[in-house]
Amino acid sequence: MNETPAAENTKNVPEAPRKKEKKKKSTVRRVRTVAPMTLLVPFIMVNRIGSQNMITDRLPISRLEAYLKQKQAEGMSNISMMYLLIAAYIRTAAERPALNRFIRGQRIWTRDEVEVSLVIKKEMSLESPDAAVKIELPRSATMRDVYDALNGVITGYRENPGNDLDDTMGVLSHIPALLLKNVIWFLKTLDYFRLLPKFLQKVSPFHCSLFITSMGSLGIPPIYHHLYDFGTCPVFCAFGTKQRVNELNPDGTVHRKTYMDVTFVTDERICDGYYFASSWKYMKNILRDPWQLDNPPERVVDDIP
Repeated sequence: MNETPAAENTKNVPEAPRKKEKKKKSTVRRVRTVAPMTLLVPFIMVNRIGSQNMITDRLPISRLEAYLKQKQAEGMSNISMMYLLIAAYIRTAAERPALNRFIRGQRIWTRDEVEVSLVIKKEMSLESPDAAVKIELPRSATMRDVYDALNGVITGYRENPGNDLDDTMGVLSHIPALLLKNVIWFLKTLDYFRLLPKFLQKVSPFHCSLFITSMGSLGIPPIYHHLYDFGTCPVFCAFGTKQRVNELNPDGTVHRKTYMDVTFVTDERICDGYYFASSWKYMKNILRDPWQLDNPPERVVDDIP
């Protein structure tokens, strides 16, 4: 059977009009329907550092360690408590979307995706420089999604040090000090008016939903890490070393439990204390049964308009 060449087959067919590609919807938008007091607070408490609240809590981690051991046996060889806390926070943000808000230009904004920043070292030594990396995931992410994204970034950096942030910082570091001070002021002003170039926001670790750090890898308890007045980060989480504690049972026997201390520093302007407390309780419930992170959330709640 003879086949007609595609060129001949379509020779006399008029070309269909091309549809205009729709612009990708912005993942960041203003929140306008909060209470008047909430709208006014950013004008009273004008910077992020001056709006910090701090909390510490202790997590039992026996089940978390069992979960991590299972995941390592399933092939997630590099999984650690860092991955678990990030996945639990993202899952919490799926149900508590106000956690994903931030203040910019004295206004409240919300984002759809969760951006997580952290600082890593190529190797654990005093001479090894710090490097900031960032991942961006939907609030429907599972543990596998978190593992693949974070492991890829960390492994890639350690095998081939250097990224866009390092290049940007390298350029800025060569500017004379007096001029650099004015350049940073200019970048902050652009950021205030939401005019900072997108490529700078993409590489900046200060533009994120959550900044997280492990003090456990340093062998010390977690610190209360300050927020930054540059960027959008509203929450900083730190966690420390494992601690084994002997506890007395009601029947008089003693058993040993393993705990880990966690601290959060939050920007109180994005939501009220009740909301933060409810979110932390929700996250602790997830951590009591981390296996639920293997599946997508039953729903992802949108923030208010």
